[in-house]
Amino acid sequence: MNASAAAEAGNVRRFAKDQLLTLAKLVVENALQPIVEIGTGEVFGYESLMRGHERLGFNSPLEMLDQAESAGDLLAFEQMVASRALAKFSAVPNFAGHTLFLNLDVRLIPHGDQLLDTLLEHLRKANIPPSSVCFELSERFDNTSVPEFADLVARMRRSGFKLAIDDFGVGHGEMKLLCDFPIDYVKIDRHFIAGLDENPRKRHLVRNIVSFSHVLGVRVIAEGIETEGEFLACREFGVDLVQGWYIARPSTLIAELKPSFHHLQDVGKARRSSQSLDEILIRRQIELLPTVYEHEGIDSVFDLFRRNPQQSFFPVLNANNEPRGIICEAPLKEFIYRPFGRDLLKNKVYERSVANFVERAPIVGLDADAERLMSIFANMEGSDCVILTENMRYAGVVSAASLIRVINEKQLQIAQDQNPLTGLPGNRAIRDFMQDAARDGDDVRHLCYCDFDNFKPFNDHYGFHLGDHAITLFAALLRRYFFSEGDFLGHVGGDDFFIGVRDWTREELTEILDRLLSDFHVDAAELYSAEDRAAGMIRGHDRQGRERDFPLMRCSIGVLELPADLVIEDIQRVSAEIAGIKKRAKESESGLAIEVFGGIGA
Repeated sequence: MNASAAAEAGNVRRFAKDQLLTLAKLVVENALQPIVEIGTGEVFGYESLMRGHERLGFNSPLEMLDQAESAGDLLAFEQMVASRALAKFSAVPNFAGHTLFLNLDVRLIPHGDQLLDTLLEHLRKANIPPSSVCFELSERFDNTSVPEFADLVARMRRSGFKLAIDDFGVGHGEMKLLCDFPIDYVKIDRHFIAGLDENPRKRHLVRNIVSFSHVLGVRVIAEGIETEGEFLACREFGVDLVQGWYIARPSTLIAELKPSFHHLQDVGKARRSSQSLDEILIRRQIELLPTVYEHEGIDSVFDLFRRNPQQSFFPVLNANNEPRGIICEAPLKEFIYRPFGRDLLKNKVYERSVANFVERAPIVGLDADAERLMSIFANMEGSDCVILTENMRYAGVVSAASLIRVINEKQLQIAQDQNPLTGLPGNRAIRDFMQDAARDGDDVRHLCYCDFDNFKPFNDHYGFHLGDHAITLFAALLRRYFFSEGDFLGHVGGDDFFIGVRDWTREELTEILDRLLSDFHVDAAELYSAEDRAAGMIRGHDRQGRERDFPLMRCSIGVLELPADLVIEDIQRVSAEIAGIKKRAKESESGLAIEVFGGIGA
């Protein structure tokens, strides 16, 4: 901004001091930015963002809010902005079931009841349930230090509103909020999302934020996603919802808002197909329990327990069919067996509804893998189940016993995929390892494809018994050299094998693979007759049926190196590069070729 423009803005701002609310009504607009389900690309809701502040000489919405606070107009200003946001939200086609995210300024907490009264009246007139509104708790100041905060949060929950922690990771008292208050969402700050796909420290932080949030029954939103790589990394770590310029920019025009984003659906195909086995197994174990709504009276719960005497808890949903937690029988018994306790619960003055008895439970999307669900069970305490969602809506529950059955069946499926000759995992496990390794750029990864040279003429000449012996001999050598926890060994089939390692240097891997090839060459030679061994070849037929001499059997290994911080989604591209390297390994004198993804290395 040049000097004259700055001076003009300053004049407008000084003029606006005394008439801020009046002028704001003329120029302030609400922009809506989509918040999208990461697995489907469907819009889940919109964040309301203030626009037009610059026309009154303010550099940011925060400056304008500060001025409103100084003038004593902050409550009226926010009531105006919130009511306009709700009006715009209700004008979005098919808005029902979506959520409007509104920022709550900490300075309004002492006046929170007045703000809620105004908003509830607007919602009533528009016939919109309060569960369609989520208040974002700004961490610009410490919310929990305001005396009225706890009572305001309690009223918000009773009314059905949802709560989110905004800018998670850079504010005040966020862990205290998560621990002590019924939060529905955490919005990870852009600082941790920027370059997430290339920064190992950020990847570890985001992965752990998602993990402990889900254990607490809190969904995770990633803010400020600007690249495909950031989006893929968020999806890899189980983030539930995303927003940012990669998806869509904020817009003041309703006509520009889309119900879904197909480019996200396309990007998501690989992940959904890679987890199809887990999802199939989990779906078989889902228990679709009856549910209650948080706004219902407590009588409906008594009736549910009476009709289902073996059940000790039921999931609780809001009006948008999103799970809020569970309601257990034990706390209600305290009232049931107390004199007049049941009448007390139903007394309108006492104001006890289902919302007053909701307990947290882990909430996870149905596309989570079985190991992640088991990890959640291992880290939670006292919860009866994990609530599963599909497209953020209630899909059922899974108990610890059901999940054990899922894990057992998955292990059985994996065992069936193992090669019966070597006992090594087969193609499905190899594909899964390659996909996981390609998406996890924390360390250097090496993908090694092993293929025997001149195996067919040996097998034809000496018979399949000795051919199988050569295969089992190589598998034993693999186990001798690759035994660490992070090492993966697979048997593609026949004389083709796979090795996957993480965090090895190229020098370390080259040394071990040289030993492996040398040992196999020596051991394989012992399988030949003395005459053939002395001649260094045997007579046989090639794949075209032509008779010719073949050298003694050896193994060739093509190695693809994935550098640290490189994240790849297209596993077909990885496979194509490995195939090319394997061909060059066969043509080499040593039988070993190692190349970096996207470029040849020595």
